[in-house]
This record gives sequence, C-alpha cells and structure tokens, in this order.
Amino acid sequence: MSDELVFVPLGGLGEIGMNLGLYGYGPSHNRRWLMVDCGIGFADAAEMPGIDVIMADTSFIEEERGALEAIVLTHAHEDHFGALPELWPRFKAPVYATAFTAALLEAKIAGESGTRQVPIKVVPLGGKIEVGPFSVEFVTVAHSIPEPNALAITTPLGTVVHSGDWKIDPDPVIGGPIDEKRFREIGAAGCRALICDSTNAMRDGVSPSEAEVAETLKGLIAKAPKRVAVTCFASNLARIRSVAEAAAAADRNVVLVGRAMQRVVSVGRELGMLDGLPAFLDDSQYGYLPRDKVVLLCTGSQGEPRAAMTRIAAGTHPTIELDRGDQVIYSARQIPGNEKAVGTVLNGLIRDGIEILSDRDGLVHVSGHPRRGELVQLFDWLKPEVMVPAHGEAMHMAANADLARETGIPEVVSGFNGDMIRLAPGPAAKIDEVRSGRIIRDGRVILEADNEALKERRRLAFAGLVSVAFGVDESGEIGGDIEVELAGVPETGIDDIDIADMVLDTVEETVSSMPRKRRKRTEDVRESVRRAIRRHVEIHWGKKPRVQVFVIEL
Repeated sequence: MSDELVFVPLGGLGEIGMNLGLYGYGPSHNRRWLMVDCGIGFADAAEMPGIDVIMADTSFIEEERGALEAIVLTHAHEDHFGALPELWPRFKAPVYATAFTAALLEAKIAGESGTRQVPIKVVPLGGKIEVGPFSVEFVTVAHSIPEPNALAITTPLGTVVHSGDWKIDPDPVIGGPIDEKRFREIGAAGCRALICDSTNAMRDGVSPSEAEVAETLKGLIAKAPKRVAVTCFASNLARIRSVAEAAAAADRNVVLVGRAMQRVVSVGRELGMLDGLPAFLDDSQYGYLPRDKVVLLCTGSQGEPRAAMTRIAAGTHPTIELDRGDQVIYSARQIPGNEKAVGTVLNGLIRDGIEILSDRDGLVHVSGHPRRGELVQLFDWLKPEVMVPAHGEAMHMAANADLARETGIPEVVSGFNGDMIRLAPGPAAKIDEVRSGRIIRDGRVILEADNEALKERRRLAFAGLVSVAFGVDESGEIGGDIEVELAGVPETGIDDIDIADMVLDTVEETVSSMPRKRRKRTEDVRESVRRAIRRHVEIHWGKKPRVQVFVIEL
C-alpha cells in the first residue's frame, strides 16, 4: 500500500483544552507517529464531583507506542502539556520543547509527588529536529506565555503547519513577534495543510497587543490611592513583567502570592526574562508595607478554590487581606465554565468595599488567540492547500472553516476527536475513526471517565445516602439496636416527619412482615429492607437516595 500523511486529534477538537494531536506517516498497516502536545482539561464540578483534571484517552497511541517517534510540545500552557507527567510512562517517547517549556515542565514535575521524571530534549527557538520520517521546525509565534511555537512538520508528502496557540502581536513584551518572514517562506515553498487555532474565529478584527495592556496597567497603578491587587493567569509572564514595571514606575513593591505564579517567576528569572526588575517580595512582608506602596500579584483569576485571590476574597488567606478602598484589577478572561466561581470571588470582594477593575474599565487583558483578521493574514502567508480547524468548540471551528472557504483555501476538512483525516496524497478527507474519549485523575488514580465510582458519586451528590446496620438472630428476629446514618438527606421530610425515625420504623416493619424462612436468608432481608427504605424516603422527601443495608447474622 502507498504512504499516507494523516492527522488524528485525540483532544482539543470540539472543546477548549486537553490538546493532543497525532501525525502519522506511512502505509495504513505500518505508520510512524508524531505526537503534538499532551494537555489537560478541567472538569465541571457538577458533572464530575471530586475530579479536578481530565485527559485525553490515549489508548490508540499506546497500542502504537513502538511506532511513536517523539512528543513535541508547542508551549507550556496546562492544556497543552499538563497531562505529560501522568501519561508519559505510557509512551516513553522522547520529548522535545524549547527552554521555557522544558524548564516549566521540570518544575511542575518536581512540585508534584508521585510523578516520574520525563526526559526532555531542549530545542532552540527556530530550531529543527529530525525524528523518523518527520522533520519538525519550531516557528516563533506570539501568545500569552513565553516561547510559543507553531510547528512546520515536513514529510515526503509535503509540509503541514500545526499552528498551536498563536496571535499576531508586534510587541508581546517578552520574546519576539510572530515570524512572518518564515511563514511566508514556508508558504512559498508549498504548504500542504494548516491545522489552525479556532478560539477567536468568531471575533472580527485583530487582537490588541500585550504592550497596550502594559500601558493601561501602568496608568491604573499610578493613580490608585491605596493597595492594588492584580490577578492574572500564572503563566502569563509578560503580564507579570508589565505589572512589575508599572509598580516600579509608581514606587511600589510587588508582593507575589500563589505557588503557581512563584514557579513561573522562578523559571522566568533563571532564563533572563525578568532581568532589570526589582526582586519580588513574598506574602510574609506584606503587612509591613504602606497601603500606597504595594502591588499584589495573585493567582486565582478563575476562582480556583485554593488560589490566592479566592482565599483573599473569602477572608481565609493566612497573611493577606484587602480593605475598603483597595483595588483589584482582574487581568484575565473567564474560561467558559468558571463563571460561577469567578463571580463568587468578585462578589466577595465587592461586599468588602473593594473596587474591581476589569476589561469593562480599560484594556487590562488581551487574548492570546487570533481574531478573524489575523487568521486571514496567516492564510495569506502560508496559502495552504488544506485547512483543518482545531482548538475550539464546534461553533468556533465552524466559523474558522467558513472563513477559510471565503478566503479561497481549496480544501477545508472539519473533524473532531477520534477522526482520522488524510492530508496527503490526493484529496483531504476523513478516512477512519480511532478510539478517543476522556480519562480522569481521581486523587492519584487514573480512571476511565465513565467508571462506576464516579457514576455513584454523581448519584450521591444528587440524592444522598442512607446507611442502615442491624443484626438478625437465628429465629429471624432483629437483635440489638438498629443503626441509621443519613448523609446528604434532610433530617425532616414533608409533614415534619423525622427521616431517621421513619427509616427505623421501616426496617422493623419490613423485617417483621417477611415470612420467617426468608428472614433467615441475609440477602433477602438486605434487599427487602433496601427497597422499602428507598420507597418510603421518596414518599416523604421526593427523592430516591442511595441506600446501604448491612445485615449481621447474630
């Protein structure tokens, strides 16, 4: 059979986050593979109670791991590299990344117990690697983190550009602007396909520059009468630098609060990205600073339960508090799904008389993803024969696909996680499907997303638990006390009936009404009592709880 070049997304298409893409080259029975990114997504608390992290189901590539040439990381955002410490032992393929991404990954691994070391090979900015049939070039783009890269993946069947997360920014504060010259050269040489970020494909125009945000922050901090606290994504080192420069210009000290931000700053300083800035203070020094001489830099822009700003708003932070007249600059966007958590934080601050400044009050945040005007520019530079929209929900990808058609790209192929898309030779098309889906990290255990423990947890979250324990003697009579525990069930039902007392009565009545021979069969007693309790609780509450019955033979 002839060689083919295929793209197989396992995460990131049809959703925001959890990015993981595979490129395969060779005949269908003997392909070699390249993995691009290995990210996490964040679970919805209502859908997955107790679960913080979701990851792509990698069963397909695990079965092909002997043919996996390498794992290449585009940048250091959690949704692009956060799953690697957990999943790398399943692949054990070499990992390639630029210096900042490699250092942040190593710091992440060092800070998490129970994870294995991942060998990382550092690639210089603009560098190239050769892995099996793939020649991979790192092409500089701009984004909301240092050293973001697109990948130009060249095979005997042509070059594919995997955009990663990107935007066009003439002054990203840290690092250089997007490498327009190199993209134009790739386009002139022939770009077979572009796999392209769709996040902001529904927004017209072009994204403002990070430098414009820096100017806004400088003005706001300069005229603030009291304390200023800025919350932003911990990984946005350019934003951190802008805040620090604004604080220095206003003769204020920067106090850094939050472990994730401290980790990023430590890596940034090691790599010279924060040169020229005064040292940051930690929260132990906060109480000694005058209110008009401090700027707080805090984690918690998404309302994360243990993050600094969340605890400050709740009044539970051990060393940091804000007072009436202080200001909080919310220098981030709300990730879809986090609106309630963020609202809780903001409402808590407002109740305490803290002034909130957000993007409604000025340009305090800018996205790291391209709007339609920027997408059109990249299409023009590369002139790809094929465009596959990626990195977005269905509506974002559909808008990107429509734009590509409008600009004259000959072939536009849309797919979702698990679709195998042939890029070359011949017409691009979906040709197969592979196993895909989600796995979860529950504590330190990795499980299937549809595991029974999680299903049971959802049921418990909805209708609570009734636990009953009692003994039955040889004659089939209840011996000793009946123990009843309610968890997540109201103490009283309709007509003010006591639920626990009602359960006690139900146990006694159910056992006494059973034929004596059946009472001697423990399983019959257990099941009859379980059903009766569930039925009676529903009558008096309106919900069917999970019921556990323990019968002890006396």
